[in-house]
Order: sequence, then structure tokens, then C-alpha cells
Amino acid sequence: MNKMMMGRDAAEVLTKGLGRRGFLGAAAGIGALAVTTGCTTKPVQASSATSAAAGGTGSAGTHQGEILQPHSGNISGDHYLVSTPEDVLWGYVPTVHATPVARMKSGQTITIDALSHEGIMEDQGRDPLSFFGGHGVEENAVLQDAVDIAAGYNRTARNFDTDGPHVVTGPVMVEGAEPGDVLKIETLDAVPRVPYGVVSSRHGKGALALQQGPAAPEGITLEEVMPPAGTDNRASGIPTDYHNVSVFTAVEDGKGVMTSGDMKVRFPLRPFMGMMGVAFAETSGLTDPEANSVPPTLGGGNIDIRHLGPGSTFYLPVKADGALFYVGDPHMGMGDGEVALTAMEGSLRGTFRLTVCKPGSGDAPALAHRYPFGETADAWIPIGLSDPDGLGGGVNSDLNIAMRRAVVNALDFLEQEKGMDRAVAYAYLSAAADFALSQVVDRTVGVHGLIRKADFS
Repeated sequence: MNKMMMGRDAAEVLTKGLGRRGFLGAAAGIGALAVTTGCTTKPVQASSATSAAAGGTGSAGTHQGEILQPHSGNISGDHYLVSTPEDVLWGYVPTVHATPVARMKSGQTITIDALSHEGIMEDQGRDPLSFFGGHGVEENAVLQDAVDIAAGYNRTARNFDTDGPHVVTGPVMVEGAEPGDVLKIETLDAVPRVPYGVVSSRHGKGALALQQGPAAPEGITLEEVMPPAGTDNRASGIPTDYHNVSVFTAVEDGKGVMTSGDMKVRFPLRPFMGMMGVAFAETSGLTDPEANSVPPTLGGGNIDIRHLGPGSTFYLPVKADGALFYVGDPHMGMGDGEVALTAMEGSLRGTFRLTVCKPGSGDAPALAHRYPFGETADAWIPIGLSDPDGLGGGVNSDLNIAMRRAVVNALDFLEQEKGMDRAVAYAYLSAAADFALSQVVDRTVGVHGLIRKADFS
């Protein structure tokens, strides 16, 4: 069972894998795939090369041009979970009352096929074959789970204007996890499933969003709003007529490529899961505001910290029995701030080791028992959120609050874990640590610090 979707027998797995294109048979024989952007057509780079170029570990079973359809390609985890219409939540995260779709022991690994929401959204036509086909992507290079969820998701009634956009996969029960514990999440791999992604900017959202009035946000003029205020047609009530902007982005030679007229801009890929979380909201309704997938909380969720890719560790305080881990919002690349609204969104195959850390064991920083905390090979990452309790405590996008909390959490970490005098630690942070915007687009905004481990060697 460790290479199959848990909680499903073989017959059901095969049935769910079948679709109008027939159990993904086309994927097995795909060679070099051509993706057209603008007037140019080039073969895509191997997923393993893409991961390596992005600083990931690569994937031994991923070959050049391979599209990672469900159940195809290398699956390295002890367990495997796919995204199906029956099990995912679209726009909401699991609550403490959620029923797990998978179960694993502490210390085991799980591979999850996370699905990007971009290309299946209502303002894009909710038809990924048509949307991606319009950008030169051939039918057999569109993910079957994207087609299935766009056409068949009905667990909740979708409301484009109020629901979160994210396809959320999980939750996974980790045996032995109890409230008060910490779930240690090690990202072992994050491999692009397709050689393309999308960056979207939507009216009323993002760093330069149009405000009610209509009015410009403080600090800019109405003419500087993005997308331009004059193109806003949300009053139509028809998402495909809103004039939102989606920029298709190909992957060439391990880099994202955007075209603007005759210009091509290339940037490095850095795959990571924008959303990794454990159940936090205590509400019982699937679509209650407290469970909306957009704002991050103390349970993680849409945390959007680009450093949390392969080789990183993310610690989250457990609030529900079994922790109830979930992922979503896979990113192929993102700059600090995520200013336009989305990153380069693209489906990923992620492999994670999930370990339960008990209080007093020393297996997790003391801070992580009450607040999310990150770590890479080179740095510790204290985090600050403007509204850590999520929508239940109100919406607060004050970056000053997020910054102050990140600094306080950094001080707590250095004092508790490294034994530094608090005043000296405060001076050290000012002299040597970096604090950056995680994102400014998720209602609850985030700041993260980077404390170099080498400074303490």
C-alpha cells in the first residue's frame, strides 16, 4: 500500500486514474514536449534538471520531458497521495474536525501530487485543456487531476469572489501527534510535474490593489493601480469577464521564461510548497471563513516563504489529534513579497518526512510549540504574522505587526536555544540578520528573518 493512495483499494485507484484520456496512458510515452509561448517553440527541460537547477534534490525516476501524471514517474515516499475531486478541498483548509484521507507513522515519508489552482480557476474558464491549449500546451501535457478537479469538484459550492483559490490536498494523520506537540516537516523533494506555470494578478488583490471607492491604496495614485483600475469589470458577476491577468510562463533550460513583445526574461526556478499546514481552525463547517485557504495562521497554511523548499524543515504547533497535515499552492518560483498576488504557480510532486516532536524532547525549538518556525541548512527562520489567529481574530494586514512579531520570535529563539543575552541578541539581529517580506497578498501578511547558522559555529 505504500506506493498507492492510502484508504483506496487497487480497483478504486485504477478507476479514479481513468479519465477521458484513458489511465494516463499517453504520459508513459511522452518524450520531449514542445510548449509554445508567443512565437517560439522549444523543448522543455527535464523535471529532475529543473529541480536541481532550483536547488532541489532532483528525482531519479524523472526523465527529460516527462509529465508527472498521477501514479506515473518516480514516487519515493513510503506513502503516496494524489489529488482527487472527492478528497481535496478547493479554497478551504482542513479543520481540527476533518476526516483524514491518509495515515502514516511518525518519521515516515509521503509523496504528494499537489495541484496548482492556476489554469483551472473560474476567471480562466475552469477548463485547463482549453486554457493551457491556448498557450500551445498539448492535451497529453495537461495534468489529469487538473481536468478531473476542474470538471468534477463538488464537495463545496464554489464562489470565486469569496473562496480561496487553492486546491488543498490532505489531511494526513500522523500517528501519535497530540495537541501541544510539534509536527516537524522536512521537505525532501519538490519536483515540477509540468514544464510551465502561471502568474496571475487579479483586481482588488495584490500589492497595488484597487480599493473600494474605487480608490488607490495609500501611497500610490489611481493610475498606478494594478491591474489598471479602468479594466476592472467585476461588476459583471461573470469571472471570465473580470479582465484579470494571467501570464503563462514556460520552463526552458531549468528557468522560467516570460515574454514581453520581442523580449524574453529568464529567472531561476525555486520550487516549494506555498502552503504546508496542520489543522488549526475549530469550526465544523467546510466553508466557514475561519477555514478559508488564503490567510496563514499559527497552523501554517498559506505561509508563502520561498526558503521552505527541498532541504528545509518547517515546524508547526499541533492543535488536533494526528496533526492533520495538508499541502497546496505549489510554487515553481517566487520573489519575497509575492507582490502581484501569485507566485509562478505550477503543480509539484513533493516528498516530505513528517515527525512528531513531544514537549521537552528537544526535537524542536521551544518556540515551535506556539508559533511556526523554519530552518534550512544555512539559516534559522523566525516568522511573524500580522494576524496569527486567522479570520477568527479579524483581518490585519499591518506589516509593522508582522515585523515586530518576527523580531520577538527571533529573540526568543536566540535566548532559549542559543543562550544569548536578550539585549546582545537584539543588537546581533540589527547587525547581522536579514528580515524580509514573506508575502503582502494573503490578507494576513508575513515577515521572516534569516539568522545565519555559520555565525554560531
